[in-house]
Amino acid sequence: MKKTILLASACANSVAMGAVANAQDTERANRPADQIVVTAQKREQNILDVGLTVTALDAETLRESRVLEMRELTNYVSNVDIREQAPGILPIVTIRGVGLNDFSNTNNPSAGIYIDEIYISSLGLMAFDFYDLERVEVLKGPQGTLYGRNSTAGAINFITAKPNFDGASAMLSGTYGNFNTYEIEGMANLPVSDTLAIRLSGKTIQQNKGYYFNRTTSEDIGERNVALGRAQIRWTPNDAADINLKVEGFSVNSGIGQGAFFGGRDFMNPPSFQCAAIAMGMVDPACTSPFGYSDQDGDPFAGDWAARNFYDARQVAATLRGVFDLGGAELTSVTGFIDADRAYYNDLDASPATALEFIPSTDVRQYSQEFRLSGTAGERFDWLLGAFYSHDRIVVGSMGFQDDFFLTQTSGFGDQETDSVAGFAHGEYGVTDTLTLIGGLRLSWEKKTYVAEVADENPFGTSCLLSLTCTPGITGPVVLASTDDEIDDTSVSWKAGIDWKLAPNTLVYGSVSRGVKSGGFFFGFATNSRSFLPFEPESLVSYEVGVKHQTANNALRVSASGFYYDYSDIQTFILDEMSAIPQQRLGNVDEATLYGADLEATLLPPGIDGFSITAGLGLLHSELGAFNALGGPVPEGNEFPNAPAVTFNTLVRYERPIGNSLQGSVQFDGRYSGSMFKGALNSPLVASDPFSLWNARIALGDADGHWEAALWAKNLFDNQYKIQGVNLTALGFGYENYNPPRTFGGTITVRF
Repeated sequence: MKKTILLASACANSVAMGAVANAQDTERANRPADQIVVTAQKREQNILDVGLTVTALDAETLRESRVLEMRELTNYVSNVDIREQAPGILPIVTIRGVGLNDFSNTNNPSAGIYIDEIYISSLGLMAFDFYDLERVEVLKGPQGTLYGRNSTAGAINFITAKPNFDGASAMLSGTYGNFNTYEIEGMANLPVSDTLAIRLSGKTIQQNKGYYFNRTTSEDIGERNVALGRAQIRWTPNDAADINLKVEGFSVNSGIGQGAFFGGRDFMNPPSFQCAAIAMGMVDPACTSPFGYSDQDGDPFAGDWAARNFYDARQVAATLRGVFDLGGAELTSVTGFIDADRAYYNDLDASPATALEFIPSTDVRQYSQEFRLSGTAGERFDWLLGAFYSHDRIVVGSMGFQDDFFLTQTSGFGDQETDSVAGFAHGEYGVTDTLTLIGGLRLSWEKKTYVAEVADENPFGTSCLLSLTCTPGITGPVVLASTDDEIDDTSVSWKAGIDWKLAPNTLVYGSVSRGVKSGGFFFGFATNSRSFLPFEPESLVSYEVGVKHQTANNALRVSASGFYYDYSDIQTFILDEMSAIPQQRLGNVDEATLYGADLEATLLPPGIDGFSITAGLGLLHSELGAFNALGGPVPEGNEFPNAPAVTFNTLVRYERPIGNSLQGSVQFDGRYSGSMFKGALNSPLVASDPFSLWNARIALGDADGHWEAALWAKNLFDNQYKIQGVNLTALGFGYENYNPPRTFGGTITVRF
């Protein structure tokens, strides 16, 4: 792996590679690099001048590629994996191997997710649909000095399209696809005066047939009913003030898909009854559940699940952003508020039995305020000072149905409040016209209070959780696990870097930075209060070097970066050996290392107008330190979860005039990912094999962009790969979630 990374880096440097944005617009074939603008460092900059690895997807790329949900970003960014704990919900982002292998909504993501600079505090808020975005920026590596709270892995910035004063405009788009899917999206930009503008946007998704077929009810499940809306008012009373108020929300009243079953028992093999294939680390369709059930049809979208099936969600949010020129300095204020709740049904045993099924619910309310003051001292020093505060309350609940397995039902709740305060400073000093020194420092304090409880309701009076002999006579409810605890962390994040402008279109950079993710609490099914013990903060020190280059004729834009991570107290999902029954919970691993490289390139071949090729390659080596687990000590050397050694993505597009008034385009994009484990224990039962995924689009419209008709296909070859797997074979079963099957359809877009 080391040789591969060194060879790839050497080849890349031989052509003076630089960081690439996968950003393209309707004039992408002739657009110079200095039009690719990002705000990764809290101000507008040419991406060629930003000394870090960042990929930007603009509005047209998102629309033409139908990037509609979080998990689809992986098709366009290397060294990134996004898994879902349940189909369509709870996306977990892993960047360069750093992520969170957890499903607890009380936890914060390791990769900071920001919507118009508002930090998303809970995993439960990360499942949302995209519409009317200006761009998405993916930053790799710890971003602790400039970003809100927890950014050991990196950051993903979602920037919505803002009202503008360029004149009244509108867009209406309609889509029909297989699975009887209808989508309607619209936008209107309305300048009211020279100082006031309004932008309204909305979208509805009506998927009337789900991907999944439940043989228990003989019905398709996983249908979607989603409505989203956003209103923004922008006011520029004078040249010194720019104020934008955004109010948005969505409602979801849908079904939900379920995982595919695999068994862990063989009742013809006493005395252990363990299936022989499971003992060898393989899944065999003939293996059964403890109740003798097996699913041997090989179709991950068909099963014998519980009759319950729902996913309900509601969210409202408001953001007030103001930028004020104070004369010699600029003040930015960002105020955010989110109120959200969601609940869904999860058939964890994925079988006809009511063995291990849950209804998790989450209610999140968060408020945040950030102030930034920035300016320039002399001609060489750019500075920024900031302060950040946030408060959030996350209330989680869980109803559990273990009727057939433990002869009981359970209930649980958790109530967590978090206060976070930070002060930060960032500076860039131009030693010469071509050499810049960069430094940043952030001091953060965070306090969490947590109350949680899991109880055995014992409605039948025969709970096996209360008595191993399942003897009647014990009345419920009985508390199985509880906590009333408080933690606080004080941490320091920092960055030191150097940028060398080797030529006007070439940047060489290096940096050392530290990011911290605070500690926290787990919430889930528990039979022992130890499961609620707090996990410790984790920290990551990153060493990174890279180059960015754009050829003089703008035909080639290339990049290379290499990194080494020194990772301490890693928060990861492990098995708890102290509980009455096997279960997973969060803990810490003392140390780990990761290293690798990111290579990206965009080619606009001279002489072929309208043709472009974008490609990205991610290489990664990960190694966990030793830790203790259910089966005993685990030696160092395990791979990180969701950290494939190789990822590759590409996008090929060709557009050309047809006659005097029409414009046609063809696009083909895809992703390859190497194999990966889904847990720190590196169980081969729930590992994902290498896979590739390809999409295609063909479109025709008028040359002025007033209308367009497109045909598209996602997962063109109907490939299936494992997004997430859970190994519960100690209980006799497990389940796996897979990517959506092939979808296809047509879209008509009209612009006014």
